[in-house]
Amino acid sequence: MAEAADIQGITHSPARRWLRRTASLIISAPLVATLLAGAAAPAAQAGEANKTPTGSSTVDVSLDSLAPSAPVKGDTLTVSGTLINRGKETVTHARVDLRVGPRLFGRTSIDASAERTGYVPGSDPAAIGGKYTLKIAKLPSGVSQDFTLSVPVGKLGLDDAGVYQFGVSLSGQTSHAPYEQVLGIQRTFLPWQEEESDTRTRISFMWPLIASAHVTAETGSDEQQTPVFADDKLAAELAPGGRLGQMVSLGSHLPVTWVIDPDLLAAADAMTGNYRVKSGDTTVPGKNQAVAKQWLTSLGAAVTDGKVVALPFADPDLASIAHRGKNVSGTLSHLQTATEVAGKTVDTILHVKPSTDFAWPVDGAIDPSIVDVATSAGAHNVIARSDSLQETGELLYTPTAARPIGGGTTAVVADSRLSKAFEGDMSQPGESTLAVQKFLATTLALTEQDTDADRSIVVAPQRMPTSAQAQSMASALQALNDERWTQSLDLVGAAKAKPDARATTRVPRASQYPRKLRSQELPTQAFQDIKATQASLNSFQVILTQPERVVTPFGNAINRSMSTSWRGKPLEAQRYRDSVRTYLQSLSNEVQLISKSDVTLSGRSATIPVTVQNKLLQGVDHLVLRLKSENATRLRLNNGGGVAEQPIRIAAGHSQAVKFNAAANANGQVQMTAQLYTEDGTPYGGKMVFTVKVSEVTPTVLLVIAGGLLLLVLAGIRMYTHRKRTHASDPPGGDGGEPEQPSDPAPDTGPESGDPSGTGEKVNR
Repeated sequence: MAEAADIQGITHSPARRWLRRTASLIISAPLVATLLAGAAAPAAQAGEANKTPTGSSTVDVSLDSLAPSAPVKGDTLTVSGTLINRGKETVTHARVDLRVGPRLFGRTSIDASAERTGYVPGSDPAAIGGKYTLKIAKLPSGVSQDFTLSVPVGKLGLDDAGVYQFGVSLSGQTSHAPYEQVLGIQRTFLPWQEEESDTRTRISFMWPLIASAHVTAETGSDEQQTPVFADDKLAAELAPGGRLGQMVSLGSHLPVTWVIDPDLLAAADAMTGNYRVKSGDTTVPGKNQAVAKQWLTSLGAAVTDGKVVALPFADPDLASIAHRGKNVSGTLSHLQTATEVAGKTVDTILHVKPSTDFAWPVDGAIDPSIVDVATSAGAHNVIARSDSLQETGELLYTPTAARPIGGGTTAVVADSRLSKAFEGDMSQPGESTLAVQKFLATTLALTEQDTDADRSIVVAPQRMPTSAQAQSMASALQALNDERWTQSLDLVGAAKAKPDARATTRVPRASQYPRKLRSQELPTQAFQDIKATQASLNSFQVILTQPERVVTPFGNAINRSMSTSWRGKPLEAQRYRDSVRTYLQSLSNEVQLISKSDVTLSGRSATIPVTVQNKLLQGVDHLVLRLKSENATRLRLNNGGGVAEQPIRIAAGHSQAVKFNAAANANGQVQMTAQLYTEDGTPYGGKMVFTVKVSEVTPTVLLVIAGGLLLLVLAGIRMYTHRKRTHASDPPGGDGGEPEQPSDPAPDTGPESGDPSGTGEKVNR
């Protein structure tokens, strides 16, 4: 039946309501409550401490295996399990019995039977007995014992096709109850369908290959851009005994639709070559290339039939985007990019063209905003779940999965019961057996619903099943392989199936979105962080000669920041976003201005050098260096104004000294500001500020010096003329005449100082 139709109403008689009200009034009386609490509390605590299982709860009965799961005529049913005596007394004269019946009609009856725990005489069927009973002399307290029973199916009393309750019980005696009684029972279900049903339900089982993020935004400096992983845990999942290894191994033999996160493929593909793994502040070589190669080879062989659906890259959290991120500019563009990359990634690695037309919100819970976000990225099929799109009570059967919800969008509604069938701890054999049998019983009950229409049912299990859960799912699907009451169908076919005209197509309101799921969403701050990182990436990539070396790894890392895998892990999600932003900033800082000391300018004009350094392993271009004089009246730059610019192009690992012409008009200090800009005028990096000290020689001083030099020259000429006259008037060889006059003393200028002109950088004229 439909989800709503399976719920039984509960009413209470007037007498019972009166008794409840009376009891509430008595208990709520303060004095009575105080007396009761004081007297009863110690007794209740003592009772809890000494509580021992009694009656049909004395012995735990576990059904570890039931084979075949869906028997046919002529089969022999073999049941194996474990008995554990939880009581304080030894059980004697014990025996294990099989009990079959009654036949169950409808999925609600199956649910009710699964919830029963104790044995009820008259309601539970009699034991088969005879030689199909296993006798046990005694079962001491706390001791476990295995058992195995086999019985021909013909002895089970199965008549018409359908679902039968099947139980295994332990009967025996204790010293305080020396008579036979049922001390433990476990129930499961036995689907009975000898031949193919006239109407078979088509089952589309989604087989998800999804993992959490392991790849960082970092890559090596080599030509291949060696990827850097945050850890090497993915290798353990890919290994033959690992979760993802089991998923591929099991799924390769099953009629399933592979639902793949392309980021997982990209990570595994990166591991097939050289990769590095973070270890503290450094990285070490990864060593699991063989594991990744084997996994991809096995997966490639398994998907040759082409039944592959690719989710957007990194499996973005559609509900978080719809509720917290869509109003942050740029968020939806990331989702579109993730969808575009998805198909190319799968095709490149697996050589299969996947369907990229599906969106899968968490747990299939949808509301109008989630549908809008999903379709904005190009999806026309949204995988929902029947506990989100609930049917009205008027529909007495489960309708086909495809539902048109408007705007050319189809909600592919997975069955909630079947989808959640394997969410428990399937590592316990008893739990796995019960889950498999209930899954089979539910599919048969669904087929028996009163409808002549062909129906297509979708099963959307948990996103990342454990190895044990995958094994349980595989066991259930293998039991359906003979297609007696079901028929396999791929997910694309299910989405194209003819919709049921009576099925609901109303998308739940936003207020109906589950509170628990909403509390696990990425916060708005996460999308603001992503926006800031993208802005930094945009500024950085425009200056690079090989921008693709950063655009691809950082773009993928940004998509991973929105992954569904971060649900319930807010701290880990924040650390990942921070690591992406920090690494991008460190790369951006590799292109920077070299700090300058103060500059001394002597004279009217000079050149001022500013050095730009590029530590990246690729060249930078499309940068402009702008130098600004804060006092253009005192110090002008090349164009005669206060601002000058020069284009920048620097090879990898080099520095470039950019020279600006400057002219001084007056002495004093001038603050200069250097700043890099991208060609569109966006500042790049931080400003660099330094001071130019102008110590210009003025025209008056030059005139004084020139005048002094002229006087010295004239005095020298006069002295020379006077001496020549004197020598001309003296007789030859005589020593008489006017005595020689001493010359003027030479000016005392002192040696030229070798000290520097002052603190800072000396600028050559």
